[in-house]
Amino acid sequence: MTGIRLHAPAPGWAIDADVVVVGSGVAGLTAALRCTAAGLRTVVVTKARLDDGSTRWAQGGIAAALGEGDTPEQHMEDTLVAGAGLCDEEAVRVLVTEGPDAVRRLIATGARFDTDAAGTIELTREGGHHRRRIAHAGGDATGAEISRALVDAVRERAVRTIENALVLDLLTDADGRTAGVTLHVMGEGQHDGVGAVHAPAVVLATGGMGQVFSATTNPAVSTGDGVALALRAGAEVSDLEFVQFHPTVLFLGPEAEGQQPLVSEAVRGEGAHLVDADGVRFMVGQHELAELAPRDIVAKGIMRRMREQGADHMYLDARHFGAEMWESRFPTILAACRTHGFDPVTEPIPVAPAAHYASGGVRTDLRGRTTVPGLYACGEVACTGVHGANRLASNSLLEGLVFAERIADDIATTLAAPETTAPEAAAPETAAPETAAPDMTDPATAGPHPDGSASAGPGPTTAPGGPEPRTATPVPHPAPRVLPLLDPAARARVQRVMTHGAGVLRSADSLAKAAEQLDAIHGDALGGAGGSGHKTAEPGVESWETTNVLCVARVLVAAARHREETRGCHWREDRPDRDDAAWRRHLVVRLRPDRSLDVRTTATHDFPPTDRPLSHSAAGTRDPARDPARDPARDPARDPAHHPAAQAAARREQQA
Repeated sequence: MTGIRLHAPAPGWAIDADVVVVGSGVAGLTAALRCTAAGLRTVVVTKARLDDGSTRWAQGGIAAALGEGDTPEQHMEDTLVAGAGLCDEEAVRVLVTEGPDAVRRLIATGARFDTDAAGTIELTREGGHHRRRIAHAGGDATGAEISRALVDAVRERAVRTIENALVLDLLTDADGRTAGVTLHVMGEGQHDGVGAVHAPAVVLATGGMGQVFSATTNPAVSTGDGVALALRAGAEVSDLEFVQFHPTVLFLGPEAEGQQPLVSEAVRGEGAHLVDADGVRFMVGQHELAELAPRDIVAKGIMRRMREQGADHMYLDARHFGAEMWESRFPTILAACRTHGFDPVTEPIPVAPAAHYASGGVRTDLRGRTTVPGLYACGEVACTGVHGANRLASNSLLEGLVFAERIADDIATTLAAPETTAPEAAAPETAAPETAAPDMTDPATAGPHPDGSASAGPGPTTAPGGPEPRTATPVPHPAPRVLPLLDPAARARVQRVMTHGAGVLRSADSLAKAAEQLDAIHGDALGGAGGSGHKTAEPGVESWETTNVLCVARVLVAAARHREETRGCHWREDRPDRDDAAWRRHLVVRLRPDRSLDVRTTATHDFPPTDRPLSHSAAGTRDPARDPARDPARDPARDPAHHPAAQAAARREQQA
């Protein structure tokens, strides 16, 4: 544990649960629904409304071997190729073999995918896929449909939710295990009031970090909060240098900032061509799949052509689709283009790469466990090893789905172990509103007790006659290191630094300059805390978010400087070649208690176990859950031999 915490008021209220899930995209809501079905008292905390995360913006679809003639092995092969040598093969095997049934369970939950007249799911093709295996909904509104179905299911099952809440930091017990989170409910109670959810298991499903850059396809909530929280808690993050820049984002001008409209990969999958201002298809001859090459290759192809011609964008030509196809297959994209003054039915669409997806994140094993006991991560915030150096198109929704299910199963198994005395199946929540939060003006529920502990908050989480919820007992850190907060005005400065120094094109010089500028911004905050004349920002949502953005930016730049090669979506102009001998391995970063960064490499392209220090790993050492010799018919998450208690007993036996 680092002992580092964001500068924030002490929690003035608390509620108890078995599991707190942070985030409400496909990963978070899938985990929450499965935990609830297992009888666990689950609380979902989300930064905006339940349906405001990144999932709803997914246009392309969800990839799985559902079509005739397609197989998990073929899906795996395409994923490994896109990952440029850094995918963990066992993680990919889990994804592609469990993916089809996970999609079917999603359909059973209520998601409606587009089908043909016979009722068979219509499958399309996207970049990097050699077969049609992308299921979509509403043409180009797949994410919105998945989000709708999961949100409806969460509400139907009365899963307790706290909306408009920014999670701040992880709570731990006396043994250093997870004990819940602190959070701020925006617009509720007294100004900047902070509360807590006490739980022995926390699932981070906070999405991406696209707002680290000036232009991104990510929504405003994607400020890297989960990665920053995990770093402060002492968890390891990995592969953060591999930021995928989507090649075809609607170009709105060189000064455009914030979330930009995406032009889905599926448009190219249906036959659109990338052309320059003269109408030349410049991707032909660069890759066997031309416009359907993996995203890193297409993004690089666009950037090269832009440099050659001194242009700030290229074009996507799909005029041959005709109005009927645009209106039926891509209604969302058509509307977005026309809103910004472009009509793809009659003219090519101006496009340029923009920050899209973080292939790296909080390092986990195959059960979603991080290096902090009791802390899990899934979805874009996690690094499972599936994506390697570059995510294959439409694997993101599938990864969130598959690994969220695995996390829920592991939590249910762990909390049901005899040593933890799990409660019986819980009755549904009855009285909790969707945005449960205390009335901070009520002295019965507000403010800490004289002994420093938090109050019970907004009331019981157990239905009358139901079992007592499992409780975690957070303890104050003996010497908390308060992280000074950045002035929100620094956020745009950080974003510009990242776009110019660590964007699609990187070099030793650009990254060194970016690191120097980020250190200066970091130093301003530290100087303010030390009384050097700079003013430290007051606690609040914008200052907390800006501080998280800087934390993630510093780690990303440090990793990008360390990896002296070009691989996947990490493109070093000064190191244009891929170097498997030196760099077919992962970078792992931790935040030290003094706020400096510890950057190390793994011994191989496989991840070491999360329950052992990285320094103890050796070449070829694997997490038992990643062992290909295991019986594939058994679910690693339910294997008692790999339960933490069983592993601890085995170690004691060896020591004896």
